[in-house]
Amino acid sequence: MTVGQLTSLNGFVPFPSSSLWNTDISSASVDPNSANIINFIGAAVTLHPDFGAGTYQNQTIGIPYQVVAGTQPKVPVKLGTYASESDPGPMPIPSNALIEGYPKPGNGDRHVLVLEKDGCWLYELYKSTLKSGNWSAASAAIWDMTVNEQRPYTWTSADAAGLPIFVGLARYDEVAAGAINHALRFTVPTTQQAFVAPASHWASTVTNPSAPPMGTRLRLKASFDISGFPADDQVILTALKKYGMILADNGSAIYISGAPDNRWNNNDLNLLKSITGSSFEVVQQGTIYTSANVPTGPPPTITSFTANPTTVSAGSPVTLSWNVANSIYDIISPQVGPVRGTSIVIVPPATTTYTLYTTNQFGRTTASVTVTVQ
Repeated sequence: MTVGQLTSLNGFVPFPSSSLWNTDISSASVDPNSANIINFIGAAVTLHPDFGAGTYQNQTIGIPYQVVAGTQPKVPVKLGTYASESDPGPMPIPSNALIEGYPKPGNGDRHVLVLEKDGCWLYELYKSTLKSGNWSAASAAIWDMTVNEQRPYTWTSADAAGLPIFVGLARYDEVAAGAINHALRFTVPTTQQAFVAPASHWASTVTNPSAPPMGTRLRLKASFDISGFPADDQVILTALKKYGMILADNGSAIYISGAPDNRWNNNDLNLLKSITGSSFEVVQQGTIYTSANVPTGPPPTITSFTANPTTVSAGSPVTLSWNVANSIYDIISPQVGPVRGTSIVIVPPATTTYTLYTTNQFGRTTASVTVTVQ
């Protein structure tokens, strides 16, 4: 991946090939409730690319991202509304990180997406603000792009469905290369109080079974003729046939997400608005999780979390070591961030209490250790 704002991933696809985002569903069965769901969304509603070139009402069109190196300094992020379901910092958010809606982000979702390319970590913020050099956000999520990470059941992320945002964006670099090799993200106005894999969270009080649960995947019908569309549109439509689009948030009807880029051809993208909901079908969803059947199980176990030594002079190294079981991802805060393996060497700037956060699909377990700097 190329470091910078809105840069090319040069063919890299986040998450393993087995990820539901990266699964070819072109031959998957149609869900028995497909017709009802499509009618609920609106068979006559038209597809809308929520990305493009230039600006609309002084805001860029789409959700931006930036790629940083492993050397990017990590900074604290003050968490707000959804702190209890968020991942703690520090995070490598640059001071010039693009906020959704830039150059005038306004009062929208204000997402910030940062990919740390050397460690393959994805950091996502919702309702983010930078004031006096300090980042804050209503929620934050860290994604290990080397595994099929799942957030705990019923936890949100920087997106309402508890999903990563970046992986569902249409990006200009992949369209220019001729293929989108993953599902796309989309929104509808009304969702069900339920979710299906890969989602982990709902944001609704609607129990109508015809309303789509978060995580619902729509697929452009194989019979839909895309030959009359421009080449760049055909790349997007081919992806919608092969990978489909995954419902990630409440919003405008059948708006698909992408990254802003002045190289998009807005005239070509506007041609996609001729496609109606009736041209899509719902891919068989599997288990629909509601408040009555959300899976439960044990959170991860921390056998040990230690510092060696526990007292040091200023500028001296300390080894933090841990032993966990049944964990999907681990974070050490402050100073460190997400970690793999079982130990890391740090240099504490002052006397510090370090907390290990270990998380799986059922919850989170923590343990702390204090290092005294003399």
